[in-house]
Amino acid sequence: MMNQVVLRLMAVALALLPCGCSIRHLAANQLGDALAGSGKLFASDDDPELIRAAAPFSLKLMEGVLEESPRHEALLYATSSGFTEYTYAFIQQDADREEDKDVAAAGALRDQARKLYLRARNYGLRGLEVNHKGFQQALAQNSSNAAAMTRKKDVPLLYWTAVSWAAAIAVSKDHPELIADQPKVEVLIDRALVLDESYNYGAIHSFLITYELSRRGATGDPVRRAREHFDRAVQLSGGQMAGPYVALAE
Repeated sequence: MMNQVVLRLMAVALALLPCGCSIRHLAANQLGDALAGSGKLFASDDDPELIRAAAPFSLKLMEGVLEESPRHEALLYATSSGFTEYTYAFIQQDADREEDKDVAAAGALRDQARKLYLRARNYGLRGLEVNHKGFQQALAQNSSNAAAMTRKKDVPLLYWTAVSWAAAIAVSKDHPELIADQPKVEVLIDRALVLDESYNYGAIHSFLITYELSRRGATGDPVRRAREHFDRAVQLSGGQMAGPYVALAE
């Protein structure tokens, strides 16, 4: 494994030498393939401080590779999900801890979180654009029509785009122009639910446990809808995932 990583990095170094663009692009795609799978490595590590220190370098490396290979769908997905997870686990949690001690510091951290969540959203939108040309323009004009373009294979990008967008809205109470985007979030996550409700052991249902309480214009009792998503998330995960329980508690 280490030798493979070294070889890939050497390929990138060679690609930086004066040579044809096709060679650089090939090297970037190879490294992009390797980086796209790095999220599993971070998720399996039991040292959060190590992840906190390493993740920014990994994310910036992903962004650098995307400069050379901007339509690498798997890497766009990994970058979107990576920025979202890093921001929630570290920046937003730091902001919550600072709230009682230093309101100004907490506000600065939430501003940083908003920017990073929006960066994650933008990578997700770019990923959806790869398979569906004109998706972003369609989303701006008629979000339902845009969502209808997508298929089951798009669910990971739909999920992370919606989650990062919703997270940005949640920390942006002083940004009404961003709050106005909430209907687009709902269209994307609802489409993902229709296409593949079992994605990632019921992750979409887990997200909707909390989201239903802030959904606009929905009929019925939001608590009941949240409970229904909780029950389905537990069922799809076999009761082995903490996410649904944490979401319900919150």
